Amino acid sequence: MGFGKVGSEVARRAKGLGMHVIAHDRYALADRACAIGVELVTFKEELLTADFISMHKPLTPATPKMFNDDAFSRMKTGPRIANVARGGVIDEEALLRALDSGIVAQAALDVFTEEPPPKESKLVQHENVTVTPHIGATTTEAQEGVALEIAEAVVGALKGELAATAVTAPMVPVQVQSELAPSVALTEKLGRLAVQLVVGGRGVKFVKVTYASARGPENLDTRLLRATLTKGLIEPISSVFVNLLNADFSAKKGGLNLREERIVLDGSPENPLEFIQVQIANVESKFASAISDSGEITVEGRVKDGKPHLTKIGSFGVDVSLEGSPILCRQIDQPGMIGRVGSIKGEENVNVNFMSVGRIAPRKQAVMTIGVDEDPSVEALKKIGEIPAIEEFAFLML
Repeated sequence: MGFGKVGSEVARRAKGLGMHVIAHDRYALADRACAIGVELVTFKEELLTADFISMHKPLTPATPKMFNDDAFSRMKTGPRIANVARGGVIDEEALLRALDSGIVAQAALDVFTEEPPPKESKLVQHENVTVTPHIGATTTEAQEGVALEIAEAVVGALKGELAATAVTAPMVPVQVQSELAPSVALTEKLGRLAVQLVVGGRGVKFVKVTYASARGPENLDTRLLRATLTKGLIEPISSVFVNLLNADFSAKKGGLNLREERIVLDGSPENPLEFIQVQIANVESKFASAISDSGEITVEGRVKDGKPHLTKIGSFGVDVSLEGSPILCRQIDQPGMIGRVGSIKGEENVNVNFMSVGRIAPRKQAVMTIGVDEDPSVEALKKIGEIPAIEEFAFLML
C-alpha cells in the first residue's frame, strides 16, 4: 500500500525473496512498477489477493481508516499486515476485531493513532500482534543521514538545482526526478533559448509547451518540467534570482500564461519523452527564422545520449548539443560558409564546440547553429553579420 520511495524498496526486496508483488498507489507510474516486476492493482483487488500487506501510505484527508471493518470483510482469510507508515491509516478497533475473528492472521505495528499507545491497549497485548516503538528516526545513523540530506538540499537549492524536499516546490518522487533529469535540463534551456529570441525579451504573455511521448498522461508527470520551463523563460529577463520555488509565482506576477499540450506517440514508453517543443505567441522575434509557419517563435529539442539537443528552430531542422552559447545565422546555402565563420572565431581564440546547418533545399536558405565556449566580442559578431551571404544572426546565452 503506497509505491513511493519506501514502498518501491520494500517491493525490490520482496521480489528478491521470490514473492509476487502487487501495489496500490493512485500516483504510481505503471512503467516504473513494471520495470521492477510489480503489478499495480486497485484497492479492492489488493484486498482480495494479498497474503502480506505492507503499509506505506501517508496520513492525509483521503487515507484515515482505509483499513476498516468493510475493508477487512473483503479480504481473503489469513493475511499478515505490517504498518510502518502512519497511525490512523488502520482503524485499530476494526483490526482488533479482524484478528479475533481470524480474518487477519498477524499484525506488526510500528505506528499507532495515539503514541505511545495506552498500556492497557488490547491491540498491543494481542498474542498475534508484534509492536515496535516507532523510534527508527532517532537512531544515530538516521539523525546523521537527515543532517547530511538537509545540508545537501540547501546547497543544491542555493545553486538553483532540483529541490526534492522543498515543501513549496513541485513534489515529484525521487525516481521520477532521476529519470526526468535530462529532460529537465532540456526544458530549461529551451525556455532560455526561446525568450532570448524575443525582441527586447519583454512582452512574453502566451507560451505553449508540447510534450511528445509514447506514455499516456497518467504515466508522465510534467509538473517538474513545467516549473523548469518557467524558470528558463523568466530568469534571463528577470532582475531577481529565479529558482524552482518562486518560478510559478514570478510567472503569475508577470502575467505569463503557460499552456501544456501532449502528443501521444506510438512506440515504446521506455523513454519518457521523444521531444519537447516550446512556442511563444504574439511577439516579435529578433531572429525572423525562428518564426514557424504558424506564426510563433518555435524551438524544439530532445534528449540524445543523455544530453539536451536542439532539433528545430522555426521551420528549420537542426541537430546541435545545447552546450555553451549558440550563434544562430540565417544564410544562403553555399560552399565556404562554415569555414568563413570558423575563421572569424579562430582569429579571436573563441573555441567552437559544435556547428550544424539546417536547410530548406540545396543552395536555398539555411540556418547555421554554432556553439562557442567563450563569448565572442562585439567586433567578431559584427564581422559575421557583414558576410554577404548571412541575412541575419543572433547570439544567445544558455
